[in-house]
Amino acid sequence: MSEYQFQIKQIVDYPRCRIYRQFVHSLMNDRNLRLNGDSGLFYFTVLCCYANFRTSYRRIDGISYTVYPGEWVCTVKELSQWFRTRFQCQALNILENLQDMHLISFLPLGRGKVIKYKIRDWKKHNTVLDYNCPCQKDTGFFFMPVSTAAELISTGRCSEMDIILDLWLSTIYNDEQVEGSEVGPVVYMRNGTGNPLVSYNELAERWGLSKATVGRILKRLSDREYISLMTFPGRHGSVIYLQSYLSTMFQISDVMIDKEEVAMILNIKLELPKKESLENESTPEHEICVSDELDSVSKQHIEIIIQKMAEVLSAQGISCFECPNSRYKLYPLSDDCMGEYYIRARKEYAYRFGLAILCGDRPVRTFKLTLSPCENNKGDFDYGKE
Repeated sequence: MSEYQFQIKQIVDYPRCRIYRQFVHSLMNDRNLRLNGDSGLFYFTVLCCYANFRTSYRRIDGISYTVYPGEWVCTVKELSQWFRTRFQCQALNILENLQDMHLISFLPLGRGKVIKYKIRDWKKHNTVLDYNCPCQKDTGFFFMPVSTAAELISTGRCSEMDIILDLWLSTIYNDEQVEGSEVGPVVYMRNGTGNPLVSYNELAERWGLSKATVGRILKRLSDREYISLMTFPGRHGSVIYLQSYLSTMFQISDVMIDKEEVAMILNIKLELPKKESLENESTPEHEICVSDELDSVSKQHIEIIIQKMAEVLSAQGISCFECPNSRYKLYPLSDDCMGEYYIRARKEYAYRFGLAILCGDRPVRTFKLTLSPCENNKGDFDYGKE
């Protein structure tokens, strides 16, 4: 019998993203999210949410309308409710703007009380079914082109709804091209660096907002549990992970994202206590053996760094870090590595060591530890593991 390995990914090279109708309806029903922008991403997504995959019929005011794939027919009142506009003429203006961008076409019917619209290029991105059948509007998903979302985002000032959808469409999961995507669904703006770190200035320019407004919106979305926002010191920037993404997209359990783990993966600075506070540090939980041949980093700092690593790797399910009988041994990888450093891709100096986890005298796990002292503060280190 053949064996298959199932692997779940959302890769950066894929030009489209699945959008589930239940997710769109949850956004529409969340009255705490504001619709005060004019980029059009949310409005276009709502229209796609109601578009047909197959030919069906809808009866309005005693008249039956034929609706083909990529189309839908609705009243202007319904449209205004979807878009949350105060007046129906505002909903029609939104349709006109999307039509001017060649994303949709629409036709007023029934003396202007009914609208029939069509999503252009629907067949290019979504499967069209040949048979006739009623199309459910609250289940299933459709595909949204990433290029179309980027075009809409750049046209005007984004609302909170637009920002959530932009984050959703920019999320990558388990793609080796994007750092940090293996631990959870991370927002990556496809800038070619493979690094998800982004500054508020970049987001402000992308969304047509001020830096302060971006900070307030991200804080609100974090409080509403739409995102996990991790801000790092200095000029590193922030990393954004989406909550409920895995359960919505892949019907699997969502994961808890640990900030220390993300910092380790992205080689972000680890803050170490100053010398005067080191004297008051408690004794480490595990025995840590540091080779006398390693004089580049103090033993006290090494103990703190390894404790940080133990917390992160223990959260990943490596039980050795939770066992009180485990011993840690730090040693040079080779004679060339003793007390010397090498230049990394970012042109920063770093030290490389071997780290062995011992159960008694028997090594059970080994890691490579990389430490990069910061130029401005010798008490800080970038750190990573392999």
